[in-house]
Amino acid sequence: MTAAGGLLEARTPEDREALIEAGRLLFARPCRFFFAAQRIDQLPSAGVPEVAFCGRSNVGKSSLVNALAGQNALARVSQTPGRTRQLNFFDLAEGRLTLVDMPGYGYAQASKSLKADWQGLMFDFLRGRATLRRVLLLLDARIETKESDRAAMKLLNDAAVGFQIVLTKADDAKPWWLEKRVAEAEALARSHTAGHPLVIVTSAETGQGIPELRAEIAALALPADA
Repeated sequence: MTAAGGLLEARTPEDREALIEAGRLLFARPCRFFFAAQRIDQLPSAGVPEVAFCGRSNVGKSSLVNALAGQNALARVSQTPGRTRQLNFFDLAEGRLTLVDMPGYGYAQASKSLKADWQGLMFDFLRGRATLRRVLLLLDARIETKESDRAAMKLLNDAAVGFQIVLTKADDAKPWWLEKRVAEAEALARSHTAGHPLVIVTSAETGQGIPELRAEIAALALPADA
């Protein structure tokens, strides 16, 4: 079995270990910011596979990207929710994969016009990017799923864009609540044809779930000898 199968296809502990190692090796390679786009006509040329990070403002997208890459300041972490207003592109492993940090949605204090600008850019990108292999839809493990999260799932499903739910900030959730959140997230994924069945629980603070998420992302990258 190769890394392309993903963790759900790991039939043995050895298979799983091989996938985890593939993820570790991928993210041990350089990861660098190379482009930002505020409008759909500013997007870089489509080339290698892309994995996008999507979620509500302040869900922890930038912190998760930094944790995956093992860098403290690769993606900008803002104390002001809704600060990211553009698509940020990161080259991983010298052309094997592109990571995309998308504008956050659902920030209550943003103006209607600003929300429209952010979401318009995000949704146009989702619908029209041929190299987009998967969207990682981040949900805060500490709080209930919001209507804006459900709306994002519906749009992804309607656009036939495969998405995988990743719970963030798990270190700050009680065990009984986290179990409930995982069950809810799995049910939400099953209710959408574009939803990936495997929900990954993560914490950028403790490293929980980071090896597993790296493995899932590595399964979508170009082979090392490509």
